[in-house]
Amino acid sequence: MKQLKKIIFLFILCLNIKLKAQDVLIVADEIPAMEALAKAFKNAENLDCKIVKQAEMPTSLTNYKAVIVYIHKELFPEAEEKFISYTKNGGRLICLHHTISTFKKPNKDWLTFMGVELPKKDVKEGGYKYVGNINMELVNLAPKHFITTNKISYPTKIAYKREGQTKQKKFAGFELPNTEAYVNQNNLSPRTILMGLRFKDKSDQIWMQDRAVWYMPVEKGWLFYSQPGHAISDFENQVYTRIIINAVQYLLRLK
Repeated sequence: MKQLKKIIFLFILCLNIKLKAQDVLIVADEIPAMEALAKAFKNAENLDCKIVKQAEMPTSLTNYKAVIVYIHKELFPEAEEKFISYTKNGGRLICLHHTISTFKKPNKDWLTFMGVELPKKDVKEGGYKYVGNINMELVNLAPKHFITTNKISYPTKIAYKREGQTKQKKFAGFELPNTEAYVNQNNLSPRTILMGLRFKDKSDQIWMQDRAVWYMPVEKGWLFYSQPGHAISDFENQVYTRIIINAVQYLLRLK
């Protein structure tokens, strides 16, 4: 019976979810990358997302079913408060790449809201660090989940060792070339882990962490985070953009 309910649930999710243009808002400070993402939404779901900068945000976000955040540098306190309030009151917040970064440390509540810490110490001792000009491999750690499977065909298998385990296994995945990764974004609260990341730095050290893509409930709403997104080419990758589209569709179905 449980398996039948799961199949029915996945079938419902796979149906086309009709969204209107005003239903998805993208708030960004680097517009070309989000134009690439908006193009992917248009091509995949015939959806026109609205893109605005922080200073152009509407007074209230309650009219939007989902809000995507792609803010590299300073997160204005007013925007921080709106995003947190929107989520806690039932919104679906989709946070990408540098929404978790050192630029957000000055914000009063943001990292606590995201449930993460960025330790300030040497990276070899568990400190947070960004690493640029790398090829990032993403592995599917939730092979039965809608977000990581709906309308997705992974091009390769990647050798990957999950955190806390001793042996590598082959996972379905894909690669994003010439991009940027973050290591030791430490999760402080429970969440559903969907994907892990793997890359080799300039010293030939291989990093593998189960922290690339995840989501969790926040009071009445839901928060989704995906680490890739430094390069415009990341958002031109059809597998990656489909994951983001799936996240919006899936979270809208959750209570």
